[in-house]
Amino acid sequence: MDADRVADVIIVGAGLAGLVAAHELTSRGKTVAVLDQENAANLGGQAFWSLGGLFLVDSPEQRRLGVRDSLELAWSDWQGSAQFDRLAGPQPADEWAVRWARAYVEFAAGEKRSWLRDNGIKLLPTVGWAERGDLRAEGHGNSVPRFHLPWGTGPGVVGPFVDHARAAAREGRLRFYHRHQVDALLTEDGGGRTVTGVRGRVLAADESPRGVSSNRDQVGEFELSAPAVIVTSGGLGGNHELVRRHWPARLGSPPAQLVTGVPAHVDGRMLDIVAAAGARLVNQDRMWHYTEGVQNWDPIWPGHAIRILPGPSSLWFDALGRRLPAPCLPGYDTLSTLRHLRTTPDLAGHDHSWFILTQRILEKEFALSGSEQNPDITDGDLKSFLRERLLSKGAPGPVQAFLDRGADFVAASSLNELVEAMNALTPQPLLEVEAIRRQIEARDRQVDNAYAKDVQVIGIRNARRFIGERLGRTAAPHKILDPAAGPLIAVRLHILTRKSLGGIQTNLQSQALDAAGQPIPGLYAAGEVAGFGGGGVHGYNALEGTFLGGCIFSGRAAGRHAAGQV
Repeated sequence: MDADRVADVIIVGAGLAGLVAAHELTSRGKTVAVLDQENAANLGGQAFWSLGGLFLVDSPEQRRLGVRDSLELAWSDWQGSAQFDRLAGPQPADEWAVRWARAYVEFAAGEKRSWLRDNGIKLLPTVGWAERGDLRAEGHGNSVPRFHLPWGTGPGVVGPFVDHARAAAREGRLRFYHRHQVDALLTEDGGGRTVTGVRGRVLAADESPRGVSSNRDQVGEFELSAPAVIVTSGGLGGNHELVRRHWPARLGSPPAQLVTGVPAHVDGRMLDIVAAAGARLVNQDRMWHYTEGVQNWDPIWPGHAIRILPGPSSLWFDALGRRLPAPCLPGYDTLSTLRHLRTTPDLAGHDHSWFILTQRILEKEFALSGSEQNPDITDGDLKSFLRERLLSKGAPGPVQAFLDRGADFVAASSLNELVEAMNALTPQPLLEVEAIRRQIEARDRQVDNAYAKDVQVIGIRNARRFIGERLGRTAAPHKILDPAAGPLIAVRLHILTRKSLGGIQTNLQSQALDAAGQPIPGLYAAGEVAGFGGGGVHGYNALEGTFLGGCIFSGRAAGRHAAGQV
């Protein structure tokens, strides 16, 4: 069939990056066709389900809380975290990633906050301290709190762009093609391969709610053409086969059992399709999975799991009951913890680890990832937020629901009872109560003074020097075995799939590059499918709050450049 020209630009993927690109294009008078394999209920894609954290540098929110941040400090942290090491030879894999990283940190320290505000995104006055790092000044991690939460969480970030897209559709500047699954890019040769459109299959209508897996029944075919195509199809975290295929040897063997932090439609299928059109894929062995996943008692998609966002006080034990070494501490170094759990020889056959904590720690420190797990912030309800987070006694409602109903949570009045309940959750009893008691008592002795040699206790006291942590995130140091702080709680933790950090290599205009490092005419890529910019803006490690921001920054670049070319 002959392809029908449908717009100035085709966007493949209706997630955050695609909607931001559409916003830039339609604001400049261009017409846009947005294709997505899911139905209209899924506008906003994976970003809708996120907590919505945004990385900002030297913001008014930071300054009001006494945080001294700077572009120089943030860039030092980013380089120490990214550890870019693929810079040799022709067209090195990290060449554009480094340029994107510098540009993004400058954006986060400059225009980003005002641009968000101008687009209707408001921030909470608090700032979180995520991914505190590997305990080295020049190493991985955030030296200061930089995690800014938007009112509305993920829906609050994607909402303005969804609204703009719908308004553009009503005005005839944008058309949605829901249930259109792209199988190939159309190309023509004319002094170099040029992308001219897309081809694929029309899927049967499916009225499933947002996030629920939909059918893949084909009811037709399509070919659509446009002078430019922007691919914003997301990552591969919902496709365990691809996760395992690209799992790097440096992280040991992938777990036999993974839980899933993204909907099933986050399947990575567009990566090979774009590569078949000549685009270069880089850094696919870099990925960002969490070690604090828990099974969802109320799942939406298959294997749906939730990440615990821990404060610094829970004790972390491996499957055999040994306390994890620094920097494998709650909230510090995600991939060091993953590597430790997957490369320690006698742990490779076990897919879980454990938090042991007190009720006092749970109430103060436990938060859950996901917009649906934070209804007070998602709904923008200030009174509810203050009541739930600061004024009321007990755990936040969603956290309490997991404690009451979650398959991975146990509570007990004594350590003997707790360990017995923990052993009941595994096929074989692997934990010895006296060995765990000895380690907890050794740690508890460290809180008798205002100083200590235990690095985790030191970290707790350091965190509480920041008013945001002291008031709302980090419990006062206390003994785990103090009955007054109880009951005792244990949480079985799983490896949760989430982000791919590599993908389509792009220049700073989000143009997809070929094997020779040249832009492919008519082809752009943005968001997670492009490693959030350049084929891997994060390098090996993320500083958190940088995923949605990467979608915004790269989608904005794609839309702006394409608007000037068509």
